[in-house]
Amino acid sequence: MKTTLRYIIIVVLCGFCLFTAQAQTRNRQYEEYIHKYKDIAVEEMKRYRIPASITLAQGLLESGAGKSALSRKSNNHFGIKCGGDWTGRTVRYDDDARNECFRAYKHPRDSYEDHSKFLKGRSRYAFLFKLKITDYKGWAHGLKKAGYATDPRYAYRLIDIIELYDLHKFDTRDGIKWMKEFPNPHQPYLANDLLYIVVRSGDTFKSLSKEFDISQRKLRKYNDLYKGYVLKPGDIIYLDKKHRRADKEHVVHVVRSGDSMYSIAQKYGIRLKNLYKMNKMKPEDAAPKVGDILRLR
Repeated sequence: MKTTLRYIIIVVLCGFCLFTAQAQTRNRQYEEYIHKYKDIAVEEMKRYRIPASITLAQGLLESGAGKSALSRKSNNHFGIKCGGDWTGRTVRYDDDARNECFRAYKHPRDSYEDHSKFLKGRSRYAFLFKLKITDYKGWAHGLKKAGYATDPRYAYRLIDIIELYDLHKFDTRDGIKWMKEFPNPHQPYLANDLLYIVVRSGDTFKSLSKEFDISQRKLRKYNDLYKGYVLKPGDIIYLDKKHRRADKEHVVHVVRSGDSMYSIAQKYGIRLKNLYKMNKMKPEDAAPKVGDILRLR
């Protein structure tokens, strides 16, 4: 009897010690970071189809749970460098080389959105978006394969963080629920650093509003459309507010057959009123003719 009791006590104590050791491996700063940014990560997952677990793990790893100088002073949580297409604010830090150029943001949310656009807008990451939203291991190894980081253990470090902090629950709890409700989601695209989708048969402002969690009023406003407009297959619908001008790669547009000021504005992600203004035109003016050159910047 004493032997049995002693065995039970030993088992319980070992189990308690193991539980305590596991609990101690969790970092409170990491948990605070997850609590603070999980909702943003889930929002980005719904819009860009990037697992929230991957986004959070990368944010934790790259920013040191928001404690790195780059994240504290510049709100850059993903260590994204300037690159040739960046026109925003910049800062200089030593990384792989001395005095390298990094992107700077007004708010961490901007960093999260830019991270999504960074992955979505580069062809070398395109294969990742064919993976299931719950395949965080595939995403982790894919990011390393595509050259996101030079650390040879980058994928395993992401996976360790995801599994230690149960980050995959954000992919299943919110991702699967969303995927069941929208089994055939729209493919998002980027133009002028803005997210847009192409309207399919049967789409309405109501259905798009529900899928992307954006009000119908905002969808119409973002796309210069009036309240009674009925969506047509092939329409381009932006999910962000359009810019005042096109990106620096598109300076002018040569008018083609079938073009209108509206279709041109949608193609380049420009607010319609700004397209008119840049070209010293008014809505009541005659439509541009084939061969006319319109300014986009």
